[in-house]
Amino acid sequence: MRTLISFQNKSIPVYVTEQNNKKALDKLGEVLNRKLLTGKNAVKSCILSLISVEITGSEATLHTINEKDTLTISLY
Repeated sequence: MRTLISFQNKSIPVYVTEQNNKKALDKLGEVLNRKLLTGKNAVKSCILSLISVEITGSEATLHTINEKDTLTISLY
C-alpha cells in the first residue's frame, strides 16, 4: 500500500506491507524528527535526501537520491 507523508515541506511516498499502517506512519514521523535533531551526520544527510520510505514490520528503509546512502532504521 502506498501513502504520502509530508516531511520537511516535501511529499514522500511511504510503502507499507502490513494492514495496520496508521501506528507505523505515526511512529515514522516521530523517529524521523528525532533522528534529524539528535542523529549522526550520516543519518541526517540520509533523511534530508529522502525520496521514499518502505516500512516492513518494525523497520523502515529510507531510500535516498544516492543509492549508497540507503539506510534501515528501527521504528520501535
